[in-house]
Amino acid sequence: MTKTPLTNSGFYSESPRSGVLGWLLSTDHKRIGMMYLGCITTMFIVAAVLGLAMRLQLFTPGQHIMTAQTYNATFTVHGIIMIFLFIIPSIPAAFGNLLLPIQIGARDVFFPKLNLLSWYLYISGAILAILAIFTGTGAPDTGWTFYVPFSTQTSTNVSLAAMAAFMLGFSSILTGINFVTTIHRLRAEGMGWGRLPLFVWTLYATAWIQVLATPMLGITLVLVMLERFFGAGLFDVASGGDPILFQHLFWIYSHPAVYIMILPAMGVISEIIPTFSRKPLFGYWAMAISSLAIAFAGSLVWAHHMYASGMSDFAILVFSLLTFIVAIPSAIKIFNWISTLYKGSIQLGPPMLYALAFILQFAIGGLGGLALGAAAADIHLHDTTFVVGHFHYTMFGGTGFAFFAALHYWLPKFTGRMYNHKIAFIAWGLLFVGFNVTYMAMQAVGIQGMPRRYYDYLPEFQTLNMVATLGSWVLAAGLIMMFANLLKGMLNGKLIGMNPWGGATLEWQVPSPPPMLNFGKEDPVVTRGPYDYKGVKADEF
Repeated sequence: MTKTPLTNSGFYSESPRSGVLGWLLSTDHKRIGMMYLGCITTMFIVAAVLGLAMRLQLFTPGQHIMTAQTYNATFTVHGIIMIFLFIIPSIPAAFGNLLLPIQIGARDVFFPKLNLLSWYLYISGAILAILAIFTGTGAPDTGWTFYVPFSTQTSTNVSLAAMAAFMLGFSSILTGINFVTTIHRLRAEGMGWGRLPLFVWTLYATAWIQVLATPMLGITLVLVMLERFFGAGLFDVASGGDPILFQHLFWIYSHPAVYIMILPAMGVISEIIPTFSRKPLFGYWAMAISSLAIAFAGSLVWAHHMYASGMSDFAILVFSLLTFIVAIPSAIKIFNWISTLYKGSIQLGPPMLYALAFILQFAIGGLGGLALGAAAADIHLHDTTFVVGHFHYTMFGGTGFAFFAALHYWLPKFTGRMYNHKIAFIAWGLLFVGFNVTYMAMQAVGIQGMPRRYYDYLPEFQTLNMVATLGSWVLAAGLIMMFANLLKGMLNGKLIGMNPWGGATLEWQVPSPPPMLNFGKEDPVVTRGPYDYKGVKADEF
């Protein structure tokens, strides 16, 4: 197989193919990461438009732009796209592929062809999800959780949507296998476990969840299809089944999936905070071990979603206690990020602003999670818009803002061009204000008792719903400005050198954008930790 000559002008595949085929058939981890990034961002925009449409419907009481059935389908498709096509793969699949091999001093992932297959499985799942909307008997309307008995009885296109999630699960499993093997087998000379960047540690913890927990989702979705097509009787009470069994099976995967979503986001923040504080990260080993602790403990708390299902008092006690325990390693991370900022030479670049917003919003979401983890409070808050607001604070205010931070931090590295910082600051301000107005209002109206998943509501909930919708317009304006600025920067922004931010990890020691072999013909030898900033200077741009 012919190798493309090493240059510094962009990404290269391992074959002489050029053009579109050079991308679609490439096993270069950087090209696969960029293809993931483009598809994931597109999916996010589609889901964000659906979310904005829902907020328009909820601006005032009554039916406006959609019927109850259309609203059910809209929030289902919004949830499926956001969870399975954006949040879960966003940072691991896109930035994990772009950065993991470079950060550990490798030339590629351990299984390059398997990596390409995982991208094709992602695309296949995305296509099936889109077909589920526009074919058959109508878009699925069960919510992204596919709860039975409705998902086994509805005439809408649930089976195709479930198959889409099944395909996406396989993509996630293959990515996890690849990352675990790569981290164990391809670390550069001198790259011991104590010198791994914390982004790599979070990818490692996440990969184990992907490998061990995701099969439960696949099994559960297969059982739903068996119930729909063959009347297996697994979840149907009339046939001796138990619908609560589905909830256990689903949340055994889906709560660990929350940590698939948030752990890599924490890794992003752990890279940005030291760089823009110009000092080593506080408590390296505490941060590394807490990532593994979150992955482990987070796999044991699934039933705190089910307090209202008729669980025994003892089971509620156990899962409530475990929920509070899993907050401890998360609190360790927040403490260590703030300690890193203490007495640091802080530079408020765009990535740093998104990182600081992440810390605040994730803390708010975490406190809301403790309220839902306490059974007495959860009985009141269960199935209200407080849950929706809490979930968005952790997933959008957390993982979403970390994804935006990663875009502003690493995208210039892989395009060789810088975006406009002034516009980035304005976009961040709109996003920060719009996000908090929208979802804080949703939490407040949820505390008042407004149920979620309703397309209409009582007049006493109108004021806060209007505030939330107005906030969503500000949020949308910020998203448009941010993506436009990043796109313009990619196409004709200022050229940058190797290290525009003054980072100390290995990706800042290769050209911008990185060449095919990452480090040239000789693999690097690591002689210091990932956050040693002595002698490191930022390039001017």
